[in-house]
Amino acid sequence: MKKKTLVVVESPTKAKTIEKYLGNKKYTVMASMGHLRDLPKSQFGIDVENDFTPKYINIRGKGDLIKSLKKEAKKSEKVYLASDPDREGEAIAWHLSHILGIDEHEKCRIVFNEITKPAIQEAVKNP
Repeated sequence: MKKKTLVVVESPTKAKTIEKYLGNKKYTVMASMGHLRDLPKSQFGIDVENDFTPKYINIRGKGDLIKSLKKEAKKSEKVYLASDPDREGEAIAWHLSHILGIDEHEKCRIVFNEITKPAIQEAVKNP
C-alpha cells in the first residue's frame, strides 16, 4: 500500500471539505485546531543569555492532538501545511513544522485563497 500525504489545516470543517476534494485514498487531512505552542505564562519565555532564543511549550490540552499529528506525519510520505495565508496561519505552520520535524528546506507549505476543488488541487501540485 502506497503511503498517503498528510495535509494539516486549521479547522475540522475545512479538513472534511478538503479531504473530500482530494480523495481519502491518497490524502489524510487533519486539523490543528489553531495554535499548538506558545510562550509560557508562568516564566520568562526568552533566554536572554542565549541570543534571545524563545522557549515554546505545548498549549495545555493539545497533547493528544499533537501526538496524533506526529503519528500521522511519521507514517505519511509527505506533509503539507495548509494553514490560513495570514500572519497567524504562518505562525501555526511554523510551529507545526517544528513539532512534526519537517526539514526547513522541504517544500511543505501550500496556500489557497478559496476552498474550491480546483484551488485545492492546484495548491497541492505547487507547494
